[in-house]
Amino acid sequence: MSTTLERDLDLRRGFTTDASGLDLLPDALARPVTTAEVVDVLRAAAADRLAVTAAGGQTSTTGAGITDQGVLLSLRGCDRVLDLDPVARTMRCEAGVIVLEAKRHAAEQGLLLPLDPTSEPDATVGGAVACNASGARSLAWGVTRDWVRGIAVALASGEVLHLRRPGLEKNTVGYRPVQDLVDWFVGSEGTLGVVLEVEFTLLPLPSRVVGLAVPFDRAADALGFVVAARQSGEVSPRCLEYLDAAAVAIAREAQHDPHWADGAEGLVYLEQATAGEDPPLDAWLALAEAHAARTADIRVYESEAEQREAKRLRHHVPAKLYEFSGPLRAAGGRRISTDWAVPYPRLAEALAHSRQLCDAAGIERGVTFGHAGNGHPHQNFLGHDAAEVSRIEGVVAEQLRWVVAHGGTVAAEHGIGKLKRKFAHLQLSPTQVALMRAVKRELDPEGRLAPGNLF
Repeated sequence: MSTTLERDLDLRRGFTTDASGLDLLPDALARPVTTAEVVDVLRAAAADRLAVTAAGGQTSTTGAGITDQGVLLSLRGCDRVLDLDPVARTMRCEAGVIVLEAKRHAAEQGLLLPLDPTSEPDATVGGAVACNASGARSLAWGVTRDWVRGIAVALASGEVLHLRRPGLEKNTVGYRPVQDLVDWFVGSEGTLGVVLEVEFTLLPLPSRVVGLAVPFDRAADALGFVVAARQSGEVSPRCLEYLDAAAVAIAREAQHDPHWADGAEGLVYLEQATAGEDPPLDAWLALAEAHAARTADIRVYESEAEQREAKRLRHHVPAKLYEFSGPLRAAGGRRISTDWAVPYPRLAEALAHSRQLCDAAGIERGVTFGHAGNGHPHQNFLGHDAAEVSRIEGVVAEQLRWVVAHGGTVAAEHGIGKLKRKFAHLQLSPTQVALMRAVKRELDPEGRLAPGNLF
């Protein structure tokens, strides 16, 4: 085992952080470059009874891919696209392939890999599968789970399972959760097995996509516009992204026109894809006018390069907030990011409740942005010291209780990891937790995979 692990302190320090704000130093590091080497590491770890935490691009906001227990198993070196079948529209990748590179590989064949995590330039496909990643365009495409056709996964013992979707239209054998074992591992956050390879289903690339950035004087009008767009029969957005006033101000810093949308209390960025016909721009304009948008300030993003720029501006918001949080760590402060979601018609009500909680607790309201089309915003708070972090987490806990009581979830796309496990009980019943623990015991009886994630 000693020949496969690296214990150099400086090397290990390069794998201690992700986007969560946690800093965990592993006891040892393994960096395999083939799936056979991954299996060797797991078998040797099993013999020595060492914990193993799998990691990809380490972009998690919940600390899922870092550890201070046992071996950090980096899969970045397992980065081959193994097969792409343009007729069957499938692609098979090793776990360490970067999501954006996989999408580019598919696009060269006129195909679309419908994975859309915000961190796609850095996230790996294995990590996307492990946390069932989603993003802005999940409004149209769904989550990672929807596109996983098959998976190769290594258990804690080193045993490798090759699993595929059953593809049956009818099946009455056994309980529903055991009829498709692929779903056991998608979203399991590395606690049940290590993803080795994934086969994805692909889609044809749309022939035309148009993006629109629509500013509003009132946040309520922006959120009403989102609901109307979801319920309209005349438009079919593939994303509906919302930025509040604070998020708009941060995004504005990253562009060349510092006065555009100045004073806007809300902004919605949307994309409309078509298979060849012209996009329904007149219908979008009518919808915007009906909700008091600043129609003269609407920006249109027609080329792929322009849409990449729009995406960059939106992603500048969490990146800047993460940058702000760095100097706070010395005093025990950090960024606290939420990932809750409610049924989309209730989003305005949920955000109003959050503002009331913040004001009552005397803390600064979180910067709010994200996937309003799915009722799924991200709220980012900055705690300047440990005491303020505690107050913010108290407010977040109260908000999550309200969210769950109104049909929502405490974690919509980033998983539970280590940071949010204290909130899981707000949503999961004791019976649900017991069932999860039973599956964990069956597949990882010694509890050595991804200690601290979920449980």
